[in-house]
Amino acid sequence: MDCVCGIVEAVEALVALAALVFIVVLILAHVTGGMVILTRHEKEKYFLTPKGEKEPFPSLHDPHSRDLSVVIPAYNEELRMPVMLDEATEYLENRQKKESSFTYEVIVVDDGSEDKTTEVALRYSRKYGSDKVRVLTLVNNRGKGGAVRMGTLSSRGKFILMADADGATKFCDIEKVEAGLNGLDPKPENMAISCGSRAHLEDVSVAQRSMFRTFLMYGFHFLVWFFCVRGIKDTQCGFKLFTREAALKTFSCLHVERWAFDVELLYIAQCFKIPIAEVAVNWTEIEGSKLVPFWSWLQMGRDLVFIRLRYLTGAWKLQSHKSD
Repeated sequence: MDCVCGIVEAVEALVALAALVFIVVLILAHVTGGMVILTRHEKEKYFLTPKGEKEPFPSLHDPHSRDLSVVIPAYNEELRMPVMLDEATEYLENRQKKESSFTYEVIVVDDGSEDKTTEVALRYSRKYGSDKVRVLTLVNNRGKGGAVRMGTLSSRGKFILMADADGATKFCDIEKVEAGLNGLDPKPENMAISCGSRAHLEDVSVAQRSMFRTFLMYGFHFLVWFFCVRGIKDTQCGFKLFTREAALKTFSCLHVERWAFDVELLYIAQCFKIPIAEVAVNWTEIEGSKLVPFWSWLQMGRDLVFIRLRYLTGAWKLQSHKSD
């Protein structure tokens, strides 16, 4: 009998401790929810023309004036980015030759790099003109999410594609995500998102990964499903296409600026009932990733929990906030 009572007391103590920890985490999530800096530095409101003159970026709130905007976040990418930019610009230029009415822009967002990322990107601006290639240099490193957000809010496209600077996804796969977007019907208020996906490659990646990294991957997938986004197998692929209306609705509410920003973006989209397609794309792992396996996954796991709790407590709200 004493043994049973001891077990009951131990269980009660663990439940009380778990409740205390949950309350502390809830309070911490709420209190720190207001610490996200969303303002734009004065220097980040302009891009340089090939002549070295400063021109103001437009706003996502303005009507579109291009068919497609390609937003490329880049942090210390002077070595990997040229391959991706060569591939992207070649595709876009060829498409423009085939479709005379097609217009595009590429926005490279230098996320506070310590190398020559901006200088490399400006070479393409000089080659193609700043009407086609623009460089947004952030004063401080914000994180991939912050860089994508700033570039998207500065874009002119009817459709907006976010694409990684490493070129892991073949740029021609834009046709696949476009088909996915076009296949969504209806599009409420013309809002829709098409996500490139690597889920079809999961069996191969598991075979090549260590058991520890596989455990981290599945743990992250579970947290995404449990706390934020359901129905999307690969939330983290950096190849996503938005209608301008969907980009405005989601990025105007975005808070997370580091690796887990994709999850909040899709969480926001699902809260607004924006239709989302998931499309298989070609993907190759490129050396030089900025993702540090253990610590990056740990940070993303923390962010996932905090995303849900901050919306739950009202620290974050699903409404547009001022971005400049």
